[in-house]
Amino acid sequence: MKVVFLGATKGMGRALARAMAAKGAEIVLLGRDLEDLQRSAADIEAHGARRVAVAPCDLLEPAGFAAAFTAAQEALGHFDTVVVTAGMFGTQEELEADPERTRLLLTANMTNTILFCEQARRRLLAAGGGTLCVFSSVAGDRARKPVILYGASKAGLSYYLNGLDHRYRSEGLRTVLVKPGFVKTAMTAGLKPPPFAGEPDAVAQTVLRAIERGTPVVYAPPIWALIMLVIRLLPRFVMRRIGF
Repeated sequence: MKVVFLGATKGMGRALARAMAAKGAEIVLLGRDLEDLQRSAADIEAHGARRVAVAPCDLLEPAGFAAAFTAAQEALGHFDTVVVTAGMFGTQEELEADPERTRLLLTANMTNTILFCEQARRRLLAAGGGTLCVFSSVAGDRARKPVILYGASKAGLSYYLNGLDHRYRSEGLRTVLVKPGFVKTAMTAGLKPPPFAGEPDAVAQTVLRAIERGTPVVYAPPIWALIMLVIRLLPRFVMRRIGF
């Protein structure tokens, strides 16, 4: 496996990159902080990766996406897998109080992530196919009071990734849409974990199996597939009354 990875410096991304490294993957880490990338590269190499390289890429600067992919291609010769775990998070209260933060979150999580994926799609298809694995969220499955704005950004991303699977699977592009539930990471620090909160390493193993199988949609931890099925079936009047 030759992987281009955006977002492997922390949380679920770091755990997934380590799991890939343990299977001997060759990985190029993309990110905006080169010192952080170098530290992450050393960590991932220590976990067994055959090769780890780094290249600059800022999710808020789409003009640099093409150069980042070109650098990755030069480092690996070619790549067959692209993973995107990068993104922004904010509570509903924080986002409602800060329109600029809301703009950045919506831009990063939906518009620019889609633009990044379009670069990945074109390059993977030009090479005969491959896997595009992108982390969205269960927050995009149904509008809920605590995650209106964050959930909207993930709903748009999920819609796009489902569409890619319908359109390009027959041409060799395997799209893996990951929908994490609550996972104990730095992003969720300070929030009260609900029942069935996941751990990054366990989520990484679930996602890695999905990548290997080409599973179109994966919930992690898996119990969230059942939880969100129930939530999607709740009547609107119930959703208005509850705080979840």
